[in-house]
Amino acid sequence: MITQEEFLEILDELCGELPSDFFKQLNGGVVLQEYAKLHPNARENDLWIMGEYCRNGNMGRYINIYYGSFQQVYGGLTYEALKNRVRHTLRHEFRHHLESLAGQKDLEIIDKVRLAEYQSWDAEN
Repeated sequence: MITQEEFLEILDELCGELPSDFFKQLNGGVVLQEYAKLHPNARENDLWIMGEYCRNGNMGRYINIYYGSFQQVYGGLTYEALKNRVRHTLRHEFRHHLESLAGQKDLEIIDKVRLAEYQSWDAEN
């Protein structure tokens, strides 16, 4: 796995790929968190949160990216493969942001469906 500093360089580069309009009202920006974040519905440490779009009255709007989660799940990937996973996560969280600005919840619904599928699969096995 790459260092946290190298990961931050990747994240900065990937943010640079996005149009500046994507950052509108994202007053807290994109924040790299050092720790891993286990999903509250995880069973046996198998569901990690890679990124999270946050809206908070005091903190505003921001995106957390969890370096520790990437280490946990993707620690064995090549540099390029890891970069692609980070790109996917970052764009997923930006979609949440843009949909929030537009008053839409399509991705929130998709995420809830995927979580329900995960939970039902786990219950069946």
